[in-house]
Amino acid sequence: MHELGLVMHFIDMVEATAKAHDVQKVVGVTLEVGEVSTIIPEYFRDCYKWAIKKTQYMQDCELDMVIIEGKSYCQDCKETFRTTAYGKTCPHCGSLNTYLVTGNQLTVKDIKVI
Repeated sequence: MHELGLVMHFIDMVEATAKAHDVQKVVGVTLEVGEVSTIIPEYFRDCYKWAIKKTQYMQDCELDMVIIEGKSYCQDCKETFRTTAYGKTCPHCGSLNTYLVTGNQLTVKDIKVI
């Protein structure tokens, strides 16, 4: 389960940011998680709930996860399509000359502090 490592890295980053900006408390964070990022949101949430108990600034911090749809682009027909529905094969022309455009990211969108 790589989610625990990602959670720990994420918490370290937020805690360092909170300390650097002299905030009292982090009350909320919003993450953008790609649906093909290999992150399982339920596992991430479970690890997060466990890990924030050991933090200085995030003990009551709420986690909001926004799932970003996986979209791919076909270089042959110039169309985009839903990656989870079709994989690497373009449903418009059948080409495998495609690449992932969105859906594999893990991005901190927002940090709410007091």
